[in-house]
Amino acid sequence: MSDESSRVSRQDPNKNPNSRSQRQKKTNNSKHYWRNGIITVAVVGVLGITVGTGMFTYYASSAPKITDSALRGTSQTQLLDSSGKVFYTTGNQTREVAKESEIPDSLKEAVVSIEDKRFYKHHGVDPRRILGATFANFTGSSLGLQGGSTLTQQLVKLTVFSTSSADQTLKRKAQEAYLAVNLEKKYSKDQILTLYMNKVYMGNGVYGMKTAAEYYYGKPLDKLSTPQIALIAGLPQSPSGYDPYTNPKGAKIRRDTVLTAMKENNVISAKQLAEYKKVPLSSGLQIDHPDSEKSAESAKVSDAYISSTLSELQKMGYDPTKDGLKVHTNLNLDVQKKAYDIANGDTDVQWPSDDLQLAMTVANPKNGKVIAQIGGRKNDTTFGLNRAQQTTRSSGSTAKPLVDYGPAVEHLNWPTYRALNDTPYTYPGTNTKVYDFDHKFDGPMTMRNAIAQSRNIPAIRAYESVGAKDAANFMTKLGINTKAENLVPSNAIGIDVSTEQEAAAYSAFENGGTYYKPYYVSSISEQNGDVKEMKPVGQRAMKTSTAFMLTSMMKSVVTDSYASIVDTPEYAQAGKTGTTGYADDAKVPDGAASDTWFTGYTKTATISSWTGYDEPNTPGHYLASGSDQMLALESYKALMNYIMTSGVIDADGSDWTAPSSVKEVNKYGKQEYEVRGASFKDPGLAKLQAQDDGKQSTVGNSSSSTILNPDTRNALRGESSSSRETESSSQQTITNGGATPASSSVNSSNDQSTVTPPVTGNENQQTSSSAVSTSSSAAGSPTP
Repeated sequence: MSDESSRVSRQDPNKNPNSRSQRQKKTNNSKHYWRNGIITVAVVGVLGITVGTGMFTYYASSAPKITDSALRGTSQTQLLDSSGKVFYTTGNQTREVAKESEIPDSLKEAVVSIEDKRFYKHHGVDPRRILGATFANFTGSSLGLQGGSTLTQQLVKLTVFSTSSADQTLKRKAQEAYLAVNLEKKYSKDQILTLYMNKVYMGNGVYGMKTAAEYYYGKPLDKLSTPQIALIAGLPQSPSGYDPYTNPKGAKIRRDTVLTAMKENNVISAKQLAEYKKVPLSSGLQIDHPDSEKSAESAKVSDAYISSTLSELQKMGYDPTKDGLKVHTNLNLDVQKKAYDIANGDTDVQWPSDDLQLAMTVANPKNGKVIAQIGGRKNDTTFGLNRAQQTTRSSGSTAKPLVDYGPAVEHLNWPTYRALNDTPYTYPGTNTKVYDFDHKFDGPMTMRNAIAQSRNIPAIRAYESVGAKDAANFMTKLGINTKAENLVPSNAIGIDVSTEQEAAAYSAFENGGTYYKPYYVSSISEQNGDVKEMKPVGQRAMKTSTAFMLTSMMKSVVTDSYASIVDTPEYAQAGKTGTTGYADDAKVPDGAASDTWFTGYTKTATISSWTGYDEPNTPGHYLASGSDQMLALESYKALMNYIMTSGVIDADGSDWTAPSSVKEVNKYGKQEYEVRGASFKDPGLAKLQAQDDGKQSTVGNSSSSTILNPDTRNALRGESSSSRETESSSQQTITNGGATPASSSVNSSNDQSTVTPPVTGNENQQTSSSAVSTSSSAAGSPTP
């Protein structure tokens, strides 16, 4: 590089004319970009404001009207039965409305401090809160669209909108803001605060802060101490979460949070804050609530149905304690009262003990509507455990149509006369032998006779022919969610289910093969006038031929087994018994059972009935053989007879007609059915008999010389075996897949067998190590 060029390159760039020109050009471009950016932002802002204003105006124009009576009304939810009569209202305490003069300043200050610090400064809507909520939305905070609500907006929401998450839309928020601004033009701040305090839900069925003061502390508002006022002021955010009775730790944290907010709002001093935090939460807290107990007593008749209904509403996103809904349900109150009388009286059923429990679910098989439900009997408390929905128990042989015979007809086209062997059997890979109650083997029998007599081994053989995959698929379509890998042969004679699940599943056999999800709510009327109609949710679960053939076979259960006590010429019905026994080493009398079932149906109603003890391993808590094990049948019989003959329901007692896809045939002296045009494998009774007569028989994993007992000949002729007073079922330890059956004999009382493999009637079952167990739902019912 030359010296000259080197000198030029070292020149001060500020003295270089080309450099100055380039810098000037950059400066001009920069100004140009900034000017254009400002103009763009301004235009977008103006457009945004214009569009936002237009949308706000549009939404506001369709906002509901708020009347004075609506503002002063309650936010309680009413439940109405199928005839339109109110049978329950949320809130078991009569609401006491406080006058503005009755509310102490200290309570107003506490509520404002924790809920809306700028309440006395804004005009219904607080821009600062809106910006905070908007930021929360962008950052993913749980505040969402609810974070910007002022006390005035909360009053609007309690009056005309629901708290459903589906309703937290921009449209609703715009209407809420519009109504809040208008509300502040009509009412003073203290009037708005008073209306809010009288309407808000305070937990334990209590509405309004005046009522809450009496409920929790037994005194008027002006007699409350500051810590007590703080508890009252903090409850509306989460009445159940801050319940001082059920969650005292959370309640104290919330109370102290309110006290801290009061200090930050200059309502109390730092010294007072420290003193008040030391006051025990239990100070002055009232324990007895006679008025509430009296009100709750009147709800006992329908408490299980109420709990199921409120739970269904919560799943829809509603808060029944705050939304002020009018809910039409599918409840038939006459049927419900009869079911309650059966459970708690001694006229229809003679109950041996007040500790013995009953669960029943009654459904309309044509649409899934639950019309009555019993969650227990002789309960000390209302809204306790709902055994019809919140727990599952071992089904015993009521599983057989769902796990074995239904899938066999559906997937293998088995006819009702398909031959099955009741011969010695051992669970594969174990030493566990399976027996029925009589320790006999009836040899070859038709599928119809096997289900009528509830023999276990033919059911297991049917399951093995079907396979776990098709069995699980069939069950899942019937609302019993099961995975094939969790099924084992013992599930052929027992799964864990609730009466709600079985009532819905069996309804599909009645109606021609459609499974309807059970539901309680018919329609919902919201405070703003919106009405939501609930429709049946159904899906094809099986072919019409399968449904009819299973119904035909289960009619034989009603006519040809000990379940014939429910038989009557007045109406056609079908169903299945179920009994669950104890392990051989259990300290109970021979033939004792832990659970008994009967699930049956007519064209009008499906009833699933279960009896048993909550703690079946407690000494004395067993169902003795004989009359104790007939209680589920007797309960079913009394209720079905009432439904079909009392006139409370337009009952249809006619028999089922075979669809065109089913062919009637005569086999072994009986009217039987097969799928028209279908191919199937049937070894035939004669062939099975020939294999067994004096020959070595290899069946499953067991090999034995079988000499047919005299009852086998009756089975071959299609006749019942000798009189059976109890019926067999499986008793298992409930795990959720993977365990290996224990090595023990399976000793049954007709469908009673005692083994310890996994049982999966519901994928979310809990695990128990007891020989007999109850699996409770993780999500309990809401507290009404």
